[in-house]
This record gives sequence, C-alpha cells and structure tokens, in this order.
Amino acid sequence: MSKTDYAPCYVLVVEDEPIIRMNAVDMLENAGFEVLEAANSDAALRLLEARAHEIAALFTDIHMPGSMDGMALVTWVAERWPDIRPFVTSGHTTLQDTDIPDHGHFLAKPYRSAQLMAVVGEAFG
Repeated sequence: MSKTDYAPCYVLVVEDEPIIRMNAVDMLENAGFEVLEAANSDAALRLLEARAHEIAALFTDIHMPGSMDGMALVTWVAERWPDIRPFVTSGHTTLQDTDIPDHGHFLAKPYRSAQLMAVVGEAFG
C-alpha cells in the first residue's frame, strides 16, 4: 500500500494572526489532530498542491492577506479537492453554515476549543 492510499489525516489551519493561529493549532493538537499551518492563502495553496491527499479539513479565517481571502480559498478547494471539509472563522463577519461550500461550518471568533473540536471532528468521523 502506498502512502497515498492512506486516509487524509491533517487539518490545515490558515490564519494570518500568529497568536490566533498558534492557539487554533494548539487546540487541535491537544485534541489529537495532526495539523499543518499557513499564514495566508498563498502558503495554504502551496501546501495543498503538495499534500492535498493528506488533508481532511481546512480551517481558515475569512479576512487575510494574499491572493485570495478565506471564502475564495474554500470555494477553490471545494472545486479542486471536494473531499477536504471546509471550516471558516471570522471575528468581523457572520455567516451561516449554508454559506460555506461542501457542507462546511462557520465558527465566530472567539471560539472555544469544544466548538472547534465539534465541527472539525466531523471531517474525521
């Protein structure tokens, strides 16, 4: 069995604020998830191009620098890699889950660890 035959196992966290990104990564790792991280959509796209077969979930902020914002990123990922579950967060915008492609979820900032685990856990369940 080759490495690409294994089920995806990573959560990709995309957040431009280092402290918030570190907090999300810590929450996920403390819950037992494997995590990749990116500071903007351009870095996320590079990771996705190289490792999409290993990524089960994308957790991204909406407002961030780069060639696209978080909503454009999840829309692009949904078209290219529909097996990656999208989760979107923001402290400035409120969305409904129905606004997120591929049965994704929205989490308003500030979110609690239990909230993050509940939605991201769906991608692995």
